[in-house]
Amino acid sequence: MPDSTNLEVRWDERGGATVVRDGHPQSYVAPDDPELLVFEYVQHLAIGLDLLPAGRIGVTHVGGAGLTLARYVQHVRPGSAQIVLEPDEALTELVRRELPLPRGHRIRVRPVDGATGLGALKDASADAVVVDAYDRGRVPADLTHAGTAASYARVLRPGGLLLLNLADEPGLRYVRRVIAALLEVLPHVALVATHEVLKGKRFGNLVVLASDSPLDEDSLRRRAAAADFPTGVRGLAETRRLAQGATPLTAPGEESPQPPDAGRWRLR
Repeated sequence: MPDSTNLEVRWDERGGATVVRDGHPQSYVAPDDPELLVFEYVQHLAIGLDLLPAGRIGVTHVGGAGLTLARYVQHVRPGSAQIVLEPDEALTELVRRELPLPRGHRIRVRPVDGATGLGALKDASADAVVVDAYDRGRVPADLTHAGTAASYARVLRPGGLLLLNLADEPGLRYVRRVIAALLEVLPHVALVATHEVLKGKRFGNLVVLASDSPLDEDSLRRRAAAADFPTGVRGLAETRRLAQGATPLTAPGEESPQPPDAGRWRLR
């Protein structure tokens, strides 16, 4: 289990709070406005989830922190059944105490790591799997290799959607290898990120979408164009070209690159 000896909730003038662990911002939560998503990559994850058909959905979250995205899903799709795999029990306890979940929610937090929790889930049990898990500012190695990609595909229902929040340096060597692994089991892939990151101008977050069915790229581009940050999309053809020649990550995989200045994130 992670060592959560340095946890805090920092409130701001907007009535929202940033959850911080060991100096790393984990989540921003606005209890009275669940649609206020201030981290750029959380907006991009929501853009992906909004592609799914209207109504209740089943979502498995690998990584929970402040449960920002789970709160968003509950708000825009009330009654959706959600499972959160979050091994940091102290973090979850802090969030429940300082940032209580809304009434009537169906969000269940399991105190297990992502790889272990995925193994206990039933086949075809989720409409979406959201992977947003970081340890010391890096994506754990056991969440991005080919074996875990197969686990994501097993848990998803036909037509379901996998979303991974990754981080990489210019050149996207790490992301290219993750995409290569995903394409082996989920052949329809797209990439969403700010233009700066997509163009290789800076280190940053990229959201990978993957499915066994074609993605609605036109809708994805429209939603991205309306984002608060200048956001771009790389569709299937471009994403396949990006991954061409890349060696898929295999177990035990590798962590994402070390951020150059962990703890600094662009906010809305």
